[in-house]
Amino acid sequence: MDDTTSTTDTKPDNKTLTVNTNERSKVNNKKGGGRIDDSDEEEYDAEAWNTLSKSFKQVQTVLDNNRSLIERVNDNHLSRIPDNMSKNVELIREINGNISKVVSIYSDLSANFCNIVSQRRRRMGMNSGHAEGSED
Repeated sequence: MDDTTSTTDTKPDNKTLTVNTNERSKVNNKKGGGRIDDSDEEEYDAEAWNTLSKSFKQVQTVLDNNRSLIERVNDNHLSRIPDNMSKNVELIREINGNISKVVSIYSDLSANFCNIVSQRRRRMGMNSGHAEGSED
């Protein structure tokens, strides 16, 4: 009997991701020890995807805000009205602050993603280490 299921998910960029999962546990050695459940792998994959998705949404929101601010700066500049030109100073400061936010979000994303990968590798290493240690 085949325990394989198929999951389809449409992402924000309108691309469809289809993932086939096998409900059975994977075995790391001939004796049957060191099992890594697909549910564990899916949990880490879901956590990684959620981390990426959340961060990219935050970045996109900030970038969309910057696009609006840049349009206002351009409009003020083209108007050549002194009052509008002076407003640009504060708008440009806000744009710079938003760029710092984007850098911070990407920095946090990198750290979080590295932690997820490290946790997964440790878990897989512990499972395979346990299996190897059980051999006589």
